[in-house]
Amino acid sequence: MTALKVMRGDITKLDVDAIVNAANTSLLGGGGVDGAIHRAAGPELLEECRTLGGCPTGEARITRGYRLPAKWVIHAVGPVWHGGERGEDALLASCYRNSLRLAAEAGARTVAFPAISCGVYRFPVRRAARIAVNAVRDYLREHPRCGIEEVDFVAFDDAVFDALREAVGRLPEQGADEAAGEA
Repeated sequence: MTALKVMRGDITKLDVDAIVNAANTSLLGGGGVDGAIHRAAGPELLEECRTLGGCPTGEARITRGYRLPAKWVIHAVGPVWHGGERGEDALLASCYRNSLRLAAEAGARTVAFPAISCGVYRFPVRRAARIAVNAVRDYLREHPRCGIEEVDFVAFDDAVFDALREAVGRLPEQGADEAAGEA
């Protein structure tokens, strides 16, 4: 069974196989966790990202980790919040599923996620936390032999930490569709 953990901290310093970057569609760096990951990984990360041709919202791409402790960086493009009427919930869940798929394909056993779309993209934190945790649980239940042994949710502030902790504490049988309907 895969362990789900919630922690506060700097995702760029975690000794895990793969970290997920809350990227923008260009994959060429930005603010928040995206900028921090690019700075910590070094210029080689940007060079590799330039070869990928960007990434649509809801999808993910994988690169090497370069100067990071993590071997891999999975760049997931979350949705900008527009009130929930433009498929934001499904796109956010897709980020988490696609990231886990890429991690499993790369042979990662430990994966760390930031709170995708919860910064400048303004996704409501509690809603995003429920979607994230349910998408991860659903993926792991559907792919029990994927090889992922631990998933860490890394919070950048107290509000995100509390929302993630609450979401992880929910019953694992609650699906992403149920959580998506809650505000």
